[in-house]
Order: sequence, then structure tokens, then C-alpha cells
Amino acid sequence: MSRSLVSCAGTAIAALALLSACGSDHDDTPEQAPVAQQPAPTTPPAAAANTSVAFMSDVHFHDVYGDLKSTQFSGIPTKDGKSATIRTMYAQLTSTRLFNENYFAFRTALDDAYAKGIRIVAFPGDYSDDAQPMNVDGIATVLKEYQAKGMRFFLAPGNHDPVEPYDDLEAGKNDFLTKDGKEQKVYATSNAACVAKDPSVVCTDQLMEQGYEKLMAKLGEFGFNPNKADLHWETPFSKYTGGKYSYEEAVAQSAVAKREFEICAEGAGGAYKAAGEAKLGKSYTRCTNMVDSSYLVEPVKGLWLLAIDANVFIPNAKFDPANPKVFSGYDGAGNAGWNKVLTHKMHLVEWIKSVSARAKAEGKQLMAYSHYPTMDFYANQTEAMKAAFKPGAFQTARVPDAATAAGVAATGLRWHVGGHMHFNGTNDFADANGNYLVNVQSPSLAVYGAAYKIITYKDLDTVDVQTVALKSVPRFNELFPYYQVEYDYLRGSVLPADVAKRWERGILDTRSYGEFTHTYFGELSRLRFMDEYWPCEMKEAAMALNGRQMLILSQLESRVTLAQLKENPGVVPLTANCAATGTPSGTAVAAAQLTADWREATVRAELLAAGAGLKLDDFAKITPYDFYGDFHRTVYAGELALRDMGQERVNQYKLLMRAFPANPAPVVRIGDKVSDQNPVQVAYQNQFKQVFAIFKGLGSGKPSDRFTIDLKGKKIGNADSASMSFN
Repeated sequence: MSRSLVSCAGTAIAALALLSACGSDHDDTPEQAPVAQQPAPTTPPAAAANTSVAFMSDVHFHDVYGDLKSTQFSGIPTKDGKSATIRTMYAQLTSTRLFNENYFAFRTALDDAYAKGIRIVAFPGDYSDDAQPMNVDGIATVLKEYQAKGMRFFLAPGNHDPVEPYDDLEAGKNDFLTKDGKEQKVYATSNAACVAKDPSVVCTDQLMEQGYEKLMAKLGEFGFNPNKADLHWETPFSKYTGGKYSYEEAVAQSAVAKREFEICAEGAGGAYKAAGEAKLGKSYTRCTNMVDSSYLVEPVKGLWLLAIDANVFIPNAKFDPANPKVFSGYDGAGNAGWNKVLTHKMHLVEWIKSVSARAKAEGKQLMAYSHYPTMDFYANQTEAMKAAFKPGAFQTARVPDAATAAGVAATGLRWHVGGHMHFNGTNDFADANGNYLVNVQSPSLAVYGAAYKIITYKDLDTVDVQTVALKSVPRFNELFPYYQVEYDYLRGSVLPADVAKRWERGILDTRSYGEFTHTYFGELSRLRFMDEYWPCEMKEAAMALNGRQMLILSQLESRVTLAQLKENPGVVPLTANCAATGTPSGTAVAAAQLTADWREATVRAELLAAGAGLKLDDFAKITPYDFYGDFHRTVYAGELALRDMGQERVNQYKLLMRAFPANPAPVVRIGDKVSDQNPVQVAYQNQFKQVFAIFKGLGSGKPSDRFTIDLKGKKIGNADSASMSFN
């Protein structure tokens, strides 16, 4: 790092002096260090009147009546002369986001926020489906409609907008729904199938995926560019003459070309490259300039919105320095998050330090948000989940490292809103140096637990957070008749590919958006999560046992083995299908003994239930479908899921969570499989003791519905006396 830049950044952080003279060593090198915009006042001004801001994350807007601009396929003709350009129900039920109904949920959320008097809405990324022109133009139209009513919108980018830093003219989707209930492939014109003139494919650049330049041009008025109404606006690279904000200078500095930094495969380039290379012991490779769309804006006096571009697109082995704007030369940003921000976007870290320090000195109500969480978003259950489930299950690669939370806290940022995981949750971090950071996970509007956050400063050290759940959404079932055609087609088809895509029709009988998303998550669990996340024998147990059987099995003490279940199959609905064949040892007992052992375990389970004021037979109401659906819903929605379960089921799960033996017998394995010589209960008791411990942790995390952040006291307080927990 050059001496001038070290001095410049250090001054910004320590003394908040004017940095307008600071710059890089070379005029053609992208600016790397933060630039303070105003000298620190000698006394912080009084805070402005509190302003509530709505945070709507992961909208994933798909224009269900958008124009594909294709003569081959325009969607499904509707009675009112429009075309429904929608994805199949099967595609939705196997995705971690809805594609269609969130169109209606988004409008409902905007209407609700407006009715509550909220005029500022922040988006922590993934505001579009995949940055396709049809969908970006669609959300711009919606935002302009509400903007005309007096609302302001401030976007931060997510890994779906953009999917890649540069335009992808090969993108597309396989699963648009036709009027006959079938799937239609729709790709951008440079896709291989379009180049080959495949007659089964519809080709239109309305399905290309736009990069930074197009997105920032089309959506510039929603925060990416300055607005005359704003009191202040800056980027990590801004320099204002004399340290005084100027709208005209802000406009000039908002150009994409003025908002670039150098990134290399190994880490941050530019002013940070030399130190990084010295630490690494070799030269950095695959270095190129990249856009950073971050900005700070003061839309009303005293309120600072810090929209952080935490996308990190790292040049990969396909990167061609002669053609640096080829999208395939970069890894996606989805798993990078803040882990890579700290190593590859160091200019951004330094700028956040400057902004945080200036906000404190000037008495600003700073609200920071990015697409990615800054710390463990699984209520500190990540390591337990890695141990219990399949490798890579639940996208644990996206969980920030502990050192990352410490690094973000060290910037002086005190709280941050993240999205990305479609979760509702809260966590905090404190270090020995007095730094304290709260991460508020804003849920998606496109999943179960659909909600948005309303955040308000009560004073400069106290922040109020409300979670507004979207249970009732007008028009949520508007597209159901088209799904019925899809359902009928799949049921009538004998093609194996179609048979595999059959889904339960009950979702079309749902009466509200809340009920719809609840059912959607049951089907998502059945059709995808159980195969993708759960080891074979755990999946079998979870999909076979009701709550009553689970409680009894937690109490079972038997020597009958899994291999013997086929000789007495009517007692417990488990098999040895997932187990490896082992060699019997010791003195065997008859398979019939399982019947007596189960009877004794039932007595113990009845006593446990009675001691908790419950009835064992009532546990049978928890079907396997209910159980694994409830587990996954709690992963995503936290305490919002417990509210939907109701008090009786919460109490039943709480008993199951403490019912297992303190030290279950160890599981005998053959390679990576459970041996069929294990007694019937052993693998279940070992594995589901872990599952229920994780379940408890997920449903007992920090308050995530209505709560207060006490920044001075460094604690989160529950403001909802009716909240539920597994504690």
C-alpha cells in the first residue's frame, strides 16, 4: 500500500479529517481507500426525528404478466387479454423461492408499508429473479408507481442481481408453463440451443442476465445514483471539493467508470496488492477492474442508509485478461459473502470504517444493509448441522466464519440487515475490544415465513425492529387455474420424467398466502430437502415415524437388530434398507422380543407425556410430513414457525427434545454406513437426539419477531410477550 493511501485511510478512521486530496499513486488506478466527505463537527448535531424504514429482502421479482417479446411463445393467454409468463408449479415446489406468487406478495408488502406511513424502503439484494430485462423492467415499473405516491426505494445488489458481473447472453429457464400444462424452455439468443436453432427452445434476450452496467443504468434512480432531494450521497470512491457535498459532483462521480476497484484471484488489488503478495509470498494473478455499486445516502435529515455491495465475483481459471468482460471468467458470489469481502474488497471495509466513525461523530442514525449475513445465521447451530446432516446440507458453505463477524465488528458498524438465506433470524457478536455487532436477517417475501422488517431508531443507541408477516395476500391464487392444467397433465402422462414431477394437489385448495407458503414448504421438503440434506437412515425415520412413534422409540431398550426387523415388521415402520450387512455377534434374541420391548417403551413414553401434561396418543397427530416440514420451516422462519405450530405442538416438541437418553449407545458402522447389527433404536436415538437438539436451538435463538437492539448495553431484548420458544 502506498504511503499516501495509508495516511489517507488512517486519517479517515482516526481523526475524520478531510480526505479529498487523497488518491492512488497513478491516475489510471481505481481508487482504493475510503474518502471522508465532511469534516467532523466539534459537537454532534441533534438527531433528526425518527424515521421508520422498511427492509424487503429477496423479493425475487418475476413479472408474471411480463412481455417475453417473442413470436414463438408469449405465455398463457388470459381472459383479460394479457399473457401469464409464469414458471411451473413443480419448479416452485423444488426451489427455495417462489417464482410467481411473490409478485402479488411484493405489492401487498408495499401497500402495507405505505398504509403504515412508511415512505422509505431498503432492499438488501435479490430484488429481481435473475436480472433478466423482463423482470428488471417489471420491478422498475412497480417501484415508479409507488414512487409517484411519495415512497423512496434504495437497492443493494444481491447474487441474483447481477448473477454475473457482466451480461450473460446464454442464460434462460427450462420451465415456463404452457397453456397445455407442459414445460417450455426459454433462453437468451446466444445460448447453444438457440445458436443451433433447436425448434423446442424459445429464444429471446428478455431472458438474458444483465450485469452491473445495465442494472445500474436502469435502476439508478433507486439509490445507485444521487437524487436532488437527498442531503448527501457518496460512494467508496467519492471526492468532493473542499469536503462539501455537491449534487453536481455526486452525479459526475456516480458513473460506473468512477466506481471500480481492482480484484485479483488471490485478494484485493490496487493499493492492497503489494501487502497481499508479500503475505502470500508470490504475485497475485488474474487481476482486473470490477464495479462496486455501494453508496451512502441521507434521504432525510439525520438518517444515513449504507447500501453495501457485498457481491464478490472472483476471477476463475476461465478468466481471459484479453476479454475480461466475459461472464464465465468469474465465480458466482453466492457462497463468497462477507468472508471474501474482507479479503477481496478491502477498500469497502475501510470505507465502512470511515462511514461508521463519521455517523457516530455527527449523530447520524446509520442503517447498514447488504445481501449477505455477517455472522452465523443458524442460531449458532451450524457445526451441529454439519455433523448431523449430509456434507454441504443446508448451504452451510454460506455461513460466515467466526473471524468474519469479528472483522465486520471491527469496522465500528453496530448493526446490519442481511438477506440471501431467505431466513428470519437475529444474532449478535461482541469482542474483547468493546465492538458489538448485531445481524438482523430479513426474510424473503418469496418463501414460507414471508415477511418484511420495519426498523426505527428510538434514540441513537436503541433500535426497534418489527417483523411484519404476510399472511393475507390479495390475488395470491390468481394463477391457480393454470397450475390445475399442469396438475392434470402430469397425472395423465405416463412419461417417467412427468411422473417424477407430480405434486400434491392440496396446495391449490389453500385459502391464504400464509397457508399456501406453509404447504409449499411441506412439498419442498418432501420433493427436495429430504433427499438433498438427510442421510438415508435419517430420511427413512423422518418420513416414516409420527410423533407418537418417535417418543416411544426414544425410550426403547431392545437387543433386536435392524437386520431382524423383516422378521417382525409390524412394530415400528423402519427397515435395514439403508444399513450395511454386518456379522452377528454375541447371543441373539428372537425378533418377536421387539413387541414386548416396544410395549415397555410405550409405558415409559406415556409416563413422560403425562408428566408434561400431555397425552401420548396426541403425539400421533404429528405426521412425518408435519415433522420434517416443521423442522425446515423453523430453519427458515425461526420463532415465526413456532407461532404457526401452536402451543400444543411446541410443547410436544419440547418433550421430544428432552426425551432421549443422556448417552445413547454408540452406532456401529461399516464404512460410512450404519451396520444392520445395531439394535433397532440405536441409530435413531443417536441421530435424532442431535436433530432435536438442533431443532431446539433453531427455535430458541435471539428474538427475531419484535425486538429492541440496545447498542449501549450490548443486548437484544424481546419486545413481544406472546413470542414462543423451545426453551
